[in-house]
Amino acid sequence: MPLHVSPAPAPALRSVLAALGSPTAVREAHTPALRSVQGSLSPELPLPVHVLDRIVPSETAPRTRLAGWRFLIRSGERAVAAADTMLTADGWTFSHFFEGPYLASTERAVRQADAATAHYQPRLLSIPELYMLTLWLHDDTGADAAGGALAPTDVLVPLAPAPPGITAHRPHRVADLLPVMTLRVTPAPLPELPGLPGLLGSPA
Repeated sequence: MPLHVSPAPAPALRSVLAALGSPTAVREAHTPALRSVQGSLSPELPLPVHVLDRIVPSETAPRTRLAGWRFLIRSGERAVAAADTMLTADGWTFSHFFEGPYLASTERAVRQADAATAHYQPRLLSIPELYMLTLWLHDDTGADAAGGALAPTDVLVPLAPAPPGITAHRPHRVADLLPVMTLRVTPAPLPELPGLPGLLGSPA
């Protein structure tokens, strides 16, 4: 099994288990699939969720910040929802349940990575500037899942739906994908307009 899944903080797991055991929390969740399940539910595949707040062209190893831990909620062999936790002043706590396209896309990306031969530590990376979520395959399997920078040799797998021009589920080395992301967030320079000196540049 090439993927080395890091254990989630115990309080984060306990908070999700408590939410699953609360009829009110499940009933009020905006997840029809979760509410319709008859039987036991279990949180599995904990993944740390990191955020890349800003894409900086000059950074070869951008820093990320840990925003939470995400669990897939399974009923039997099927993932019916996901649960997010967040860090508060009182420690890790349950945030919310959700479902949607990222759920199936995460499962698919994890299966693809697990079938490969290389060994990675799986994480999720959110890139708000591009409205993009990726499976982040960190090449240091023994690293602290809460920290670290994007290494050039790490692999990012964009999840569906991916931004225009970026193909979902196609693995990219960070060194290859970062320039593409940089182009997408860098405004194109305004063209020089002939006959209008002094408006866009120095007077002729």
